[in-house]
Amino acid sequence: MLHIPLWRRIVILGICLAGIVLALPNAFYSRVELANDARAGIAAGTADESAAADAALWPEWMPHGLVNLGLDLRGGAHLLAEVQVDDVYASRMDALWPDVRDALAAERDTLGFVTRNEDAPAGQLWVSVGDEEQTPRALEIVRGLARPVASLTGAGATDLEVVAENGIIKVQLSEAERVATDNRTVQQALEIVRRRIDEVGTREPTIARQGDDRILVQVPGVGSAQEVKDIIGTTAQLTFNAVVRQTDDADATAGTGNMVVPALDQEGLYYVIERAPVVTGEELVDAQPAFDQNGRPAVNFRFNPAGARAFGDYTAENIGQPFAIVLDDEVISAPIIQSHIPGGSGIITGTFTVEESTQLAVLLRAGALPAELTFLEERTIGPELGQDSIDAGKIAGIVGLVAVVIVMIASYGLFGVFASVALGVNVALLMGLLSLIGATLTLPGIAGIVLTMGMAVDANVLVFERIREEMKTARGPARAIELGYEKALSAIVDSNFTTFMTAVILFTLGAGPVRGFAITLGLGILTSVFTAIFVTRLMIVIWYNRRRPKTIEV
Repeated sequence: MLHIPLWRRIVILGICLAGIVLALPNAFYSRVELANDARAGIAAGTADESAAADAALWPEWMPHGLVNLGLDLRGGAHLLAEVQVDDVYASRMDALWPDVRDALAAERDTLGFVTRNEDAPAGQLWVSVGDEEQTPRALEIVRGLARPVASLTGAGATDLEVVAENGIIKVQLSEAERVATDNRTVQQALEIVRRRIDEVGTREPTIARQGDDRILVQVPGVGSAQEVKDIIGTTAQLTFNAVVRQTDDADATAGTGNMVVPALDQEGLYYVIERAPVVTGEELVDAQPAFDQNGRPAVNFRFNPAGARAFGDYTAENIGQPFAIVLDDEVISAPIIQSHIPGGSGIITGTFTVEESTQLAVLLRAGALPAELTFLEERTIGPELGQDSIDAGKIAGIVGLVAVVIVMIASYGLFGVFASVALGVNVALLMGLLSLIGATLTLPGIAGIVLTMGMAVDANVLVFERIREEMKTARGPARAIELGYEKALSAIVDSNFTTFMTAVILFTLGAGPVRGFAITLGLGILTSVFTAIFVTRLMIVIWYNRRRPKTIEV
């Protein structure tokens, strides 16, 4: 007699029911999505008046996870950006100048005055000393500032290349340091772009490195590529610089080591500031929108311990002096230092709107891009194209499902009906799993689902064919069914295991759409094996124990 323990029946039915319930929100996609967005807005305090009504569109106690739609289905923005790594070389030289100046100034009696040559090409630091005969000594001192390259490929090399030509000491990054810097710069830019995109709550963006210095950004669901550029295109390089003086002349002479930058909110006003910042945005640990003492929108910020010490030391030594807060080469605020600020916290004020202060806080909190991004390619994919793909995928899925059902019923009769019901459960389980893990569905993913439907009945075919063979020799249908499942199990496991390993390899080595296909294929194999071995068998056992037929037609 065929028998499945009660506890096993409960587990099988429970898994099937859980899969169906988890997949259910996808049948009401627009409604659930609207409710989820409304609840997220309410939680963040940014919801409008209609949020409560939208949140009520789907019960909160029901599962509300959805299969995210990829760029090719939902529409959105596609951008390819190039990181201008050469910008970092110039920044490194600007940051190095104070150390070079101080090191050489310590032997001013021997070397004479130390000056920086402003004619140096970008990415190089040229320094002259008063006594040209002492240039070799100055060269030795500057070379002493070099540090080992912090990378495996640059092991044994130093980060600076220092030479003397015609009495001028020329400093630039070594080749090994340039390679290491390029890699760090692109990786840092990649992570900062990722954090900025995540800050605004977009669904399942694709952000990946391409080549040596390019970043691919695909964001589903946004209206245009410009929206994404507005989020990630701003370098948001925040620095805190000492103010030398104010001027109304954009072409004013800055002097060695200084630069002229305009005021953001006062047209015609310019500041001469020291080029080397006291503190940079990289030392920020938090930035939040707030209001100043006059109720105007502002941004509160806080430094890490290193930044707090530098900020505190500078404010202690320069009470009564202006201090420029510079964002992207514009002075957004230049407050007078009223007192020592030891805690490393402060506030940025200006002529902000609430929206602008919030956006500025997002950019600062996400971090400063280490270099400018140049957008080489940008495309906006309309949702109509995605809807066409979804419709085509639905048609393909329905046609495939119907064809499989017809073939199974025509070939195996009632057992074919059981296999077809299990196929429906299999699709529900697959969609439930995709919803549970928050997977992104793309066109290749739809292909994986359609392929899974065809593969889902393979295990049933193996079992049914084995039962046919056993009916010729076995003593009764119950024994034939039992032997059919036992003897077909090894073939089912072997065939599906090899396909599952293929899916794992595709997921590990692939990217983007290839991974989407691998996920749906791999999960589909797991659900199809489960439904074939357990769900179909449970239905056959229940039917047999109730009807007790003398023979079966398979």
